[in-house]
Amino acid sequence: MIGRTISHYKILEKLGEGGMGVVYKAQDTKLDRTVALKFLPKHLLCDNEAKIRFEHEAKAASALNHTNITTIYEIDEFEGECFICMEYVEGKSLKQLLKEKTFSIKEVVDVVIQICEGLALAHEKGIVHRDIKSDNIMVTPRGKVKIMDFGLAKLRGVSKVTKTGSTLGTVAYMSPEQARGEEVDARTDIWSLGVVLFEMITGQIPFNGEYEQAVIYTILNEEPRSVLSLRADTPLQLERIVMRALEKDKSKRYQSVQDILFDLKKATVADIQTQKQEKSIVVLPFENLSPDPDQEYFSDGLTEEVISDLSKVRALRVISRSSAMTFKRTKKKVPEIARELDVQYVLEGSVRKAGNSLRIAAQLIDAQNDAHLWAEKYAGTLDDVFDIQEKVSRSIVDALKLRLTSEEKQRMAERPIDNVAAYEFYFKANQEIWRFTEDALDRAVRYLQHALDIVGDNALLYSGMALTYFQYVNMGAKQEEYIAKAEKCLEKTFALDPDSPKAHAVLGWINMSFRGNLQDCIHHFKKALVINPDESLALQGLTLTLSIVGRKSEAMPLYERLMQIDPLDFITNWLQGALHFYDGQYDLALEPISRFYHTNTENPAARFYYAWTLAYHNKLDEAFSIIDRSAKATPDNLMTKQGLLLKYALLKDKEKVFQEMTPDFQKTCKRDFEWSHTVAVMLALLDAKEEAVDWLENSVNLGFINYPLLAERDPFLENIREEKRFKKLMERVKYEWEHFEV
Repeated sequence: MIGRTISHYKILEKLGEGGMGVVYKAQDTKLDRTVALKFLPKHLLCDNEAKIRFEHEAKAASALNHTNITTIYEIDEFEGECFICMEYVEGKSLKQLLKEKTFSIKEVVDVVIQICEGLALAHEKGIVHRDIKSDNIMVTPRGKVKIMDFGLAKLRGVSKVTKTGSTLGTVAYMSPEQARGEEVDARTDIWSLGVVLFEMITGQIPFNGEYEQAVIYTILNEEPRSVLSLRADTPLQLERIVMRALEKDKSKRYQSVQDILFDLKKATVADIQTQKQEKSIVVLPFENLSPDPDQEYFSDGLTEEVISDLSKVRALRVISRSSAMTFKRTKKKVPEIARELDVQYVLEGSVRKAGNSLRIAAQLIDAQNDAHLWAEKYAGTLDDVFDIQEKVSRSIVDALKLRLTSEEKQRMAERPIDNVAAYEFYFKANQEIWRFTEDALDRAVRYLQHALDIVGDNALLYSGMALTYFQYVNMGAKQEEYIAKAEKCLEKTFALDPDSPKAHAVLGWINMSFRGNLQDCIHHFKKALVINPDESLALQGLTLTLSIVGRKSEAMPLYERLMQIDPLDFITNWLQGALHFYDGQYDLALEPISRFYHTNTENPAARFYYAWTLAYHNKLDEAFSIIDRSAKATPDNLMTKQGLLLKYALLKDKEKVFQEMTPDFQKTCKRDFEWSHTVAVMLALLDAKEEAVDWLENSVNLGFINYPLLAERDPFLENIREEKRFKKLMERVKYEWEHFEV
């Protein structure tokens, strides 16, 4: 073939040969450019149906115009042989490079980000590669990545297991569903990308065997070795990305390459190296070994107090209570938990409480090698609980060789409640606050009041009471009454402790959600974070505030910190979606908000936000089904009513929309900038232009100044964008957005 001219291509040299045919370097004599010609084996196009399918796939692939995808110029036939003319890429495949060198972590992250960028475009257009592997990834001398062979994998039928030796390389990259011969989607490419990532880091593939069926057995039944065990300098966060991409259950895998991109870009090399050096720990829920199962509140309370103590050490990253509690009664092993949370150390413990007697055991484990660093047992009475709690915390600090400042020593020694009976009531109340039911909040108030009756005025108890009253309002109950009660409790807290981080965080939420005072809310969130950089309530509030006002770039570092200390909390999941949603990136918002909903299906807020996001994807049947279920379960909830409003607006039922907008509903929504915005959107869908602008103006007055979303990105506002009042309002919004100071 060398030297021959085929059509208008002069063959220059042979580049390679494999199961998918022979590739030649050629000169395009018409356009005077170097190209690559791939001649396909005749057996792949043995009948007319196969040829038609190939042409269809190749045409779809040729529409992919991306810097990280090899461009297909044309398909043609010569003397009965089909060939593809494509971009000539000067460089080497990843497979070749892996034989020649060990990639640095920085190089690994850079290459995989580029692969994700290319796959993201293909998946967006409904094209699944089906055969991602290191052979199909080219890297130029300047480090540019090119994905090869789009459209060819389906032709070969790699979704079915074959008997030929030529497919062994492909089988090693197959997803479990692909190996079973099932239908595949974008998540198959994500699995294969996980294999490539594993291979780049370790120089090995995660699933191997001497023959194809042995490889497939390991893919279906065995877990890959820890990346960290094969390469010690692997950052924990990068290993976590690999393991999630290689989840055998595709519903637990990354659902889109955009999510991998999000995690990879968040885990810049500088960050992951810093995290590697930063010591980190999760305190797992202490096991209740007491004869009375109702004593579980005590073991949970002890867990929280140890977490609180350790959080005062700035050199230690401590996973928060909400994420730690998700592992209660879990059967997961310590290394698996550590990978999921990206921590180095795990504290396990148990509590046995019988009457006044107390026995506590604790052990500190280095998760990287499953080694026990320290273990101790304590016996005493309830009166000794404070001393035991402090001993556990200090022993961990000593075991991890952390140096405490004098301020940290003082803070760890503080006892915000020094009466055991009151302390027990506080534990019980804290357990109820997070149940998110009105009955549970009623119990929390009673417990906190009992504690106050015992010890008198106490800053921690008053801040807990304020949070409880705020939770009532969060659920849509008796707004003005409970906000007033919350603020009264906060006044008492600040009088006793002006530097209470929890009190500042609660006040921040009140100012954001129900007062429309963004500058004050930001002030209190930032004040809380100065006092305690890991105060989750403040991190969540400030992240949401900045997202809603269209400042995603400022919100991202806060969200990243939240992911480090509270990655499994359901609000953290929701915030990932909110960051994208309020940036107008509805495609990226769907997966995290779906995850938020499916872990909180009984939560009216989760139902509403998921239904709202589905509506932006035109998945109306699913959105309406969720709204209808919510209407039956919690008919009086504010979020449920918002959902019904959305449904009727999408159905263009103006009469029912205005029927739902009762005076009480309007009064409640007009106090909140986010709720006012949602009402404006729904009225815009109905083409009720004047009313929509009225509500939008109210939202802006309260601080909703997200100019990019309002002026351009929200498709549901399209009906009102030509209105004079809207345009004038946007002039003001643009100015305020551009001059907004965080």
